[in-house]
Amino acid sequence: MQATGNMASIEPSNGLSKEPAEPANEPANEPAKPRKRSRFLKTIIRYKWLYLLLVPGVLYYIVYHYIPMFGLLIAFKDYNLMKGVWDSPWAGFDNFRTIFASPDFPVLIKNTVLLSFYRIAFNMLPDVMLALMLNEIRARWFKRVVQTITYGPHFLSWIIVYGLVFSFFAPGAGLFTTLFRDLGWGDLDVLTNSAAFRPMLLLTEVWKSTGFGAIIYLAALASINHELYEAAVVDGAGRWRQLWHITLPGIREVFILLLILRIGNIMDAGFEQVYIFLNARVYDVGDILDTWIFRRGIEQMEFSVPAAMGVFKSIIGLILVIGANRLAKKVGGSGIW
Repeated sequence: MQATGNMASIEPSNGLSKEPAEPANEPANEPAKPRKRSRFLKTIIRYKWLYLLLVPGVLYYIVYHYIPMFGLLIAFKDYNLMKGVWDSPWAGFDNFRTIFASPDFPVLIKNTVLLSFYRIAFNMLPDVMLALMLNEIRARWFKRVVQTITYGPHFLSWIIVYGLVFSFFAPGAGLFTTLFRDLGWGDLDVLTNSAAFRPMLLLTEVWKSTGFGAIIYLAALASINHELYEAAVVDGAGRWRQLWHITLPGIREVFILLLILRIGNIMDAGFEQVYIFLNARVYDVGDILDTWIFRRGIEQMEFSVPAAMGVFKSIIGLILVIGANRLAKKVGGSGIW
């Protein structure tokens, strides 16, 4: 009986206490907003040098990208250079009606979209292929030589590139045109031939930008874990299997990101290159929105209609970026945001 009493007097030691628990929803000592504010200030102080490095980039975008947005008012006004933006009379959407009613508008849209589509379809694949070939080269000196040769044209301006093309294909006086004529093969017409104008733009673009584009994919290839390749070798996978199941998935996100950015710029089509190569005999296949804006705005000193065309381009580009980003997420990519 005494043992029973002692056992009865022992309190439970399994951590379950009969005492009432303290209320969970006890009011905090400090308000939530001051606490968040102090945490934010501590973060700023802790990473002050990183935020200081961020300031020049932020100022650049504010000064050169956001403040000029006030110039969009020109698109909705009958802008007069002497009166200025604020004193010029409002025109509403008349400038946009002028654009859409112009007989040149369908041709401009067609040329711009086609050139941009060709750039996306034929210029992105050479970048990937060159990066994959360079990644398979084991001789480092040869890899560096190839990179230097392919990356060099990126530093040439389009004026120099056109000068090189003109020296080879100038009508009646170029190196290749003279050679064709002397061999009895007829006249070689490239610069003033409508059928050859777009392929010439694509070939010069590939020659100039492939080396630079491959560097981005080489950086993505360098981030792939080499243990995946070792495991694939152990499992008996060859080089093609490793390429298909490891290498290509490793650069997929970078490819999708660059594709979205290019789709967002589909209304640009490379103004500098097209304007330099363009001549009166290839207007029907080479005149794009940007060259039309340049002629109408700079050469003819008419600013309202080209500004409206710029607003139209920006809206279309924004819609394309949002649509491409959502499509990329649906197919399994990460997108831009």
